[in-house]
Amino acid sequence: MWRSIALAAGPAWLACTHPAPPDPAEALVAAGEALFFEESFEGNGRTCGTCHRREDNFGLSPALIATLPPDDPLFVAETDPALAADFEKPGPMRDFGLILENLDGFEDLPGRFVLRGVPHVLALRTSVASAAGPRTGWSGDGSPGDGSLRSFAVGAVIQHFPRRLDRVAGIDFRLPSDEELDALEAFMLSLGRQRDLALPLALRSPVASRGQEIFLDDSLGKCNICHRNAGANASLVGVDVGNASFDTGVEELPDKPARRVHGPIPSDDGFGFPGNGTFNTPPLVEAADTGPFFHDNSVATLEGAVAFYDGPAFAESPAGRTLASLDPQGIAIRLDATQVEAVAAFLRVLNALENVRAGALELERASRAGTFARARGERALRQALEEIGDAIRVLAEAGLHPDARVHLGEARRLAERARKAWLSRAGAAGAAARELEAARERLVRAGEETDASR
Repeated sequence: MWRSIALAAGPAWLACTHPAPPDPAEALVAAGEALFFEESFEGNGRTCGTCHRREDNFGLSPALIATLPPDDPLFVAETDPALAADFEKPGPMRDFGLILENLDGFEDLPGRFVLRGVPHVLALRTSVASAAGPRTGWSGDGSPGDGSLRSFAVGAVIQHFPRRLDRVAGIDFRLPSDEELDALEAFMLSLGRQRDLALPLALRSPVASRGQEIFLDDSLGKCNICHRNAGANASLVGVDVGNASFDTGVEELPDKPARRVHGPIPSDDGFGFPGNGTFNTPPLVEAADTGPFFHDNSVATLEGAVAFYDGPAFAESPAGRTLASLDPQGIAIRLDATQVEAVAAFLRVLNALENVRAGALELERASRAGTFARARGERALRQALEEIGDAIRVLAEAGLHPDARVHLGEARRLAERARKAWLSRAGAAGAAARELEAARERLVRAGEETDASR
């Protein structure tokens, strides 16, 4: 796929001069993208993209929040008196990326709320299906009504977009139409991977390769039981149950940073009302560049998130006790420090491979856009640069693959050149794609990886 875009600029010119008829599915995705980032539904100025930031892997981290201007719609509770109380908690939001949610209803705004991080919406096509119905949001019940992604958008408008806390449709916001919900769903399902990996991969790094072994070993790491193929779906006692929910004991962590800084924060009871304490499983392929971790952003680093499962909060949780009951020695998960680092290295390499795949796809889109579709090509190149930068960062944070990072750095330089180019954009994008191919070949042995890793 990537080599095909390393052609001379001629075919791109021809494609631009004689465009193919519009594809209805692509048009629906494009309409959903416009709604996601531009439509405020006559509310307080927020859009879906206010919290699910394209430049932050469709999530929202404290680091990005710190760069936003004071008039950003995210801070509407700080600027609009009608939303000053019980709409957001500005301190936890700014410091820890925690958004106020009223999942148990709006009848008691001061007392019935939780604070949660913003889950990314990548690879939703692989991660929301379960035997019990769709699972959205951190606790799997982020949607009103039927729990679908279409309802997820409705719930977001009611929760996050109102002009007043009365939340009256037609006054405080307008609800999306059926056509808009179709488009939003199509766009969200288009984001990220469209299928899961098929592990194991032929990784070149001995440390990451060992991490993969631990991850897949149901008697050691046991990660693959709940995160099959590093995705969001579980396989319990050999039965595929889709996206499952578990009580892993995160709420029992003794020193949550947000509580240390901002005092008492209500406990989060997870799925349902009253909640049963469970939270649904997120995919892990995208984990390294979508932290902080867990539903309340309570752990800052990937290594810390892996180490959580070797601690007492998990061991004493219902999920931990279940794993221990299946273990001949009665152990939930027991990893030493080097094994924690190895599993994290494995997840970092998986993330970098996904960044490379996604970055190459955006470079191909930029090349296909041709000379005259400059805005479309510019948008694709910006996203390619985000993906390449993420790959460099997630590897560099753990000192992994300096050889691949050299090629990634060159790919970034060439993608920047493509952004500034006019007549030679396709050629520069093709050269950047070849550097991504070279980086991928430093991460995984050529010819032995699955199609999904490409």
